Amino acid sequence: MLEEALEHLVKGIVDNDEDVTVRHTNGRRGELLEVRVHPDDLGRVIGRSGRTASALREVVKALAGGKNVRVDIVDTDR
Repeated sequence: MLEEALEHLVKGIVDNDEDVTVRHTNGRRGELLEVRVHPDDLGRVIGRSGRTASALREVVKALAGGKNVRVDIVDTDR
């Protein structure tokens, strides 16, 4: 559920919504959601001073209902 919600939010922000992928993994530090977008949209997802990325993390945290969930925006250029 969290993956779909995060993917829906990110697709609303970017221009190349067909390139948005969210991968879910479980680790010892809790759940991790990795967001990958087209390199041209990376700045839009991060936002000025990281505000958009921070807002996305807060929404996912609220949807998680107390579970430990991390959101990582992956730079695909590297």
